[in-house]
Amino acid sequence: MSTSTSRPSSTTPATETVAIGTFDEPKTGVVRGLLRAQAFQIFLVLLAIIIVFSALAPDTFAQWSNFRLIIQNASILAVLAVGMTYVITTAGIDLSIGSVLVFSGVVAAITMRALGGEGWGVAAIGIVVSILSGLFWGLFNGFLIAKGKIPPLIVTLGTLGITLGLAQIITGGIDVREVPAVLTDSIGYGNIFGTVPMISVIALVVIVFGAVMLRFTRFGLYTLAVGSSEIAARRVGVKVDSQLIRVYMLSGGLAGLAGILSLSQFSTTAIAGQSQTNLNVIAGVVIGGTSLFGGVGTILGTVVGLFIPAVLQNGFVITGVQPFWQQVAVGAVLITAVYVDQVRRSSAMRGNPQGLWKKFVSGGRRG
Repeated sequence: MSTSTSRPSSTTPATETVAIGTFDEPKTGVVRGLLRAQAFQIFLVLLAIIIVFSALAPDTFAQWSNFRLIIQNASILAVLAVGMTYVITTAGIDLSIGSVLVFSGVVAAITMRALGGEGWGVAAIGIVVSILSGLFWGLFNGFLIAKGKIPPLIVTLGTLGITLGLAQIITGGIDVREVPAVLTDSIGYGNIFGTVPMISVIALVVIVFGAVMLRFTRFGLYTLAVGSSEIAARRVGVKVDSQLIRVYMLSGGLAGLAGILSLSQFSTTAIAGQSQTNLNVIAGVVIGGTSLFGGVGTILGTVVGLFIPAVLQNGFVITGVQPFWQQVAVGAVLITAVYVDQVRRSSAMRGNPQGLWKKFVSGGRRG
């Protein structure tokens, strides 16, 4: 009578390890990999939009003064989008950034007014107060999400209402318009090299810092790992709760920075002017290639994704098309971007990456 002994399975577990990205990916050339990158594909879409509007209105759209206006208008959103990229990379969401921007700006404006309202000393205190306010609300969000295990959607939706409500209570619903002239003259409307907006240079510094940190630091690696799989990240020693708190503090701190930039640009707190900011930023981040499912993030793609609605709005106004069509176009691009991400994600998890067109031709069948 023979007895059979069971041997341990040599099959690689396909749960957390696969989620963190350890499955074998086919090696592709640099050019082919670039063409398959969603950020590059979105850049081609942006380039096509620019070419079309330039052909339709060469004397008005295709001018440096117009491009400068587009860049300047997108700068504050770009600062917010860097933090949002990190949040969405962890498979989270932050709906409160617009309201945190408003709250931080209100607190900073009132503080600067109380200190006399002029001079770089007062302005520096206002900048610090605005950023610290954003960091506080980021800590608040991160703690409830990481330690309280409350879904990010619920926490940040609640914070959206709390911060906006507090801003209205503090001001009585009336915008604060006393902003130090040094802020508006140097940051809001200041230029370097003659025509480059200072506010855009600040945004560029934040973008570069965010991109380098995401790709080349342990903080960025841990952010990607948490978004891929919290369970796998914990198993390899990542302090997931602490990482989530730091990520939401980053988002809040950048919202605070955006608050002082907004004060500088508009010379007012603009309490009622940020109702769509969070949705615009989220759309730009997702369109740019950061996955809503977590584990994939790209700062460069985020910047490209932000410029699509900005260029559409500007181009529609110049060519005489109703700007409301911008919302239709951005919505269509957003849905397409999420679908492409879903196709790639499901194909990669099967170990059979398919191109989007092959997906359509095969009807979604496994290749």
